[in-house]
Amino acid sequence: MAETIRIIGVDPGLRNTGWGVIDSTGNSLRFVASGTVKSDNKLDLASRLNQLYEGLEGVIHSHRPFEAAVENTFVNKDATATLKLGQARGIAMLAPARAGLRVAEYAPNAVKKAVIGVGHGDKKQILMMVKMLIPKATFDSDHAADALAIAICHAHHRTSPAWRMAAE
Repeated sequence: MAETIRIIGVDPGLRNTGWGVIDSTGNSLRFVASGTVKSDNKLDLASRLNQLYEGLEGVIHSHRPFEAAVENTFVNKDATATLKLGQARGIAMLAPARAGLRVAEYAPNAVKKAVIGVGHGDKKQILMMVKMLIPKATFDSDHAADALAIAICHAHHRTSPAWRMAAE
């Protein structure tokens, strides 16, 4: 009998951080919840990061995941935006780590490959495949759908030797 593992996927962003929670039992995936934590862009950076932390902390407390997965930051042309995204990503990793969860990191191309079968694809393809893989999934934003894709990616990769070795 395969054990059920609850996974939270997080798509970090300073304005909108998507989250998605699934249960993984063997090859079966079940939707639990998803949503978006938003920060108020009228506030200073520290206050916005705190909003993200408190929002993710609440989600983790409510849904009690066993493992977490966060998408790696990509570098874009605007260094300031990249730095802010990196800070939001730090919060996305800190919140589950403070709750005692192991946190896996996945490159955007790895997430796309796990969900749509290739390392490159657009948002519409990801949304469509998330709905196909977890038909009961609902999401309030593309960020929440991406977070579910990150959780799905982790469900597929969590049995890899590298992940198991890191757990020991």
